[in-house]
Amino acid sequence: MREARNKIVSRQLLKHELAEHKRRGECVVFANGCFDTLHVGHIRYLEGARREGDILVVGINDDSSVRNLKGPGRPVLDENARALLVAALRPVDYVVLFSEPTVEALLEELRPDVHAKGTDYTSETVPERATAARLGVRVAIVGDPKDHSTRTLFDSIRKAEHD
Repeated sequence: MREARNKIVSRQLLKHELAEHKRRGECVVFANGCFDTLHVGHIRYLEGARREGDILVVGINDDSSVRNLKGPGRPVLDENARALLVAALRPVDYVVLFSEPTVEALLEELRPDVHAKGTDYTSETVPERATAARLGVRVAIVGDPKDHSTRTLFDSIRKAEHD
């Protein structure tokens, strides 16, 4: 098993590595998110994504895109810490950082076989659904019901501080 830090790769290296996996007939799955403090929902999402294929690539929003998506005070953990934590998880083969608001450009570049999204999406609400369809990438909704989030975790911590 590779060390976590060796799973974090550049887009260019990742394209090369994935071409080799595809040459061997392996099914490549792509998942993405902010992963700003890991919680059980993230683990279930990534385990579900891995069950969709042989190789799991996880795109992680860089710090500036997390700020744009989540607002002031986020991310709590910087992009390098978040990338290392996700890379250390057993189901994950590769981690790549991205700055765009959606992963359409990464889908175009990497051409995975499957694009895995969490249960907070439906097949109709996946932002990249048109790009995935055009590229022949199957969209899979994976993980457990979305009854937890980083925001909920932070709210629980704040509440506990005041009790």
